[in-house]
Amino acid sequence: MRSIAAITVAAAMLLAASCGGDENYPNSPRPSSAIVLSASITSEAVSVFPTRFGAGPVSLVITNQTAAAQQIGFKAEGRADGFDQQTGPINPGDTATLRADVPRGKVTVKVLGDGIEPAELRVGAKRGGAP
Repeated sequence: MRSIAAITVAAAMLLAASCGGDENYPNSPRPSSAIVLSASITSEAVSVFPTRFGAGPVSLVITNQTAAAQQIGFKAEGRADGFDQQTGPINPGDTATLRADVPRGKVTVKVLGDGIEPAELRVGAKRGGAP
């Protein structure tokens, strides 16, 4: 009986020792954390802050400060990979959020179908993974 108990304890110790030390798990490295970009639409221009950041997921929070409903386009210039997103109409004084995984390069945030000056963003190398 003692030998069975000793074997069981030894097996449990070996099993416990094999848990946790392996750094190769499916989500390593973790994806970048999303950053928040603030944008406003005025009758003159679209403003976005920050204008420079690393590639990866973003949440673009847009406020419409004009007297008419506006729609925003978020597009990487010269890209054939299909990065082109847009919001629905944003009512005057209202906000909208657009989430995207932004590629490296030049990105334009513009009002669709209007004479409002667009914002140009510079997207650098991919941001590091989340801690």
